[in-house]
Amino acid sequence: MTLVVALALLVGLGVGSRYLPMPYLVAGPGITLDTVGRTDEGPVIRIDGADHYEHEGSLSMVTVQYAGGPQRRLDFLTVVRAWLSPTEAVLPEELLFPAGRSPEEVSERQTVQMNDSQTSATAAALNQLGLGYDAIPVVGDTVEGMPADGLVEPGDVILAVDGEKVLTRSEGEPGTVVGTALVVERVGSREPGEPVVLTLDRDGEEIEVEMVSEPGEEGQAAVGVLISDEMDFPIEVDITVGDIGGPSAGMMFALGIMDRLSEEGLTGGASIAGSGTITSAGEIGGVSGIQQKMVSAQRAGAGYFFVAADSCSQVFESAAYGELEVVRVETLTDAVEALETIRTGEGELTRCE
Repeated sequence: MTLVVALALLVGLGVGSRYLPMPYLVAGPGITLDTVGRTDEGPVIRIDGADHYEHEGSLSMVTVQYAGGPQRRLDFLTVVRAWLSPTEAVLPEELLFPAGRSPEEVSERQTVQMNDSQTSATAAALNQLGLGYDAIPVVGDTVEGMPADGLVEPGDVILAVDGEKVLTRSEGEPGTVVGTALVVERVGSREPGEPVVLTLDRDGEEIEVEMVSEPGEEGQAAVGVLISDEMDFPIEVDITVGDIGGPSAGMMFALGIMDRLSEEGLTGGASIAGSGTITSAGEIGGVSGIQQKMVSAQRAGAGYFFVAADSCSQVFESAAYGELEVVRVETLTDAVEALETIRTGEGELTRCE
């Protein structure tokens, strides 16, 4: 009787757990998209305003596919199966869906990150190629209750602070502070409580607004203006990736843009994949999910995988470790030099240690 009851309870628990929702995500290998390739809609990277080329080889961005979430929780057995899988990972739900943030807000944030990464990638690629562009400080929004609220409007271009012209990228000397960084520096250099005068271009009309600064988050003077540099590129770059979000394809976008603008090409026909964020200055940052992304790259037939130095620790945990030539990079220059080594067969590739 004891064995029968125990067996019945075990079966009941097993059946019940099949439908028990779990607050976890399962991360698995996602899709791979060649940034210098084509989709049904045309080239992934479309360039207007400059000569552009198509070459053999590939420069692929890789993704992680997530299952689960607040609106579609996984059952216990699915989580256990993923935990035992060498190509999947089980993660706490709040890593992707923080408390107090809806799935719609998470999706919107990832879309913004994707758009920003494409802009930064274009800037980094043009910098690497020595092609000039301008960066203009534009107001995105103001902080409610701060001095600028009601005086400064989204879309205003900041021309000067306290009568001193804000230099744009094309106007400043190499290495000098310009644009948004210059505005922040000038406003923050005073004591809280001192006045600030901003000269703005609003719909083609030049106006001045004066306000009294207040202490910011770090005790520096602030007025509550959220600004960023609006890039004015000499060419038009349009990148089409469908519903993919997040910033982790920045490095591969930058390399893809350079390859499209290069008459000789960057890969020499090799199949390259990789993942890493990028800044307009060409600095490559680490991302999560490298274990699954390497599997995606392997399945797509890539021979090399470019990874940010900050992500190297994840490489050795991947089921695809040993199946790909992993190349460590910290800047876009590093990535371009690694591609030259692959293309020519001369030199040494930098590895994760």
